[in-house]
Amino acid sequence: ARGTPSPPVVTPVAAGKVRAFAAEIGADRGARVPPTYAAVYALFSTAVQLYGDPEAAVDFTHLLHSEQEFTWVRHPEVGEEVTAVGVVEEDVERRNLRFLTYATNVTAGGDALGDSRMVNVIRG
Repeated sequence: ARGTPSPPVVTPVAAGKVRAFAAEIGADRGARVPPTYAAVYALFSTAVQLYGDPEAAVDFTHLLHSEQEFTWVRHPEVGEEVTAVGVVEEDVERRNLRFLTYATNVTAGGDALGDSRMVNVIRG
């Protein structure tokens, strides 16, 4: 439901998973956690809660992932556990299109790491 935070999702930033992700996107596997790894711990970890929520009623057959953004206070380090909490920020309908904005706040050890935001457009 809009404005109701999802249960927290804790994701370990594991070296093997970070290396595999880096290899898939062509990044240096020996470097730090790639910025786009935020899709794993911020977006994908909480989006399953949104998509699995019957109250959200997301119709995948008409879904278009239209926008995604990340902002960081800092990037996580390998070995940290990050906690993500998602919330529906906006859910509006315009001209037979539903615009569903989902935001995720991410922390590590109680300190802010950053946020993600995605907009899904669902044709009615």
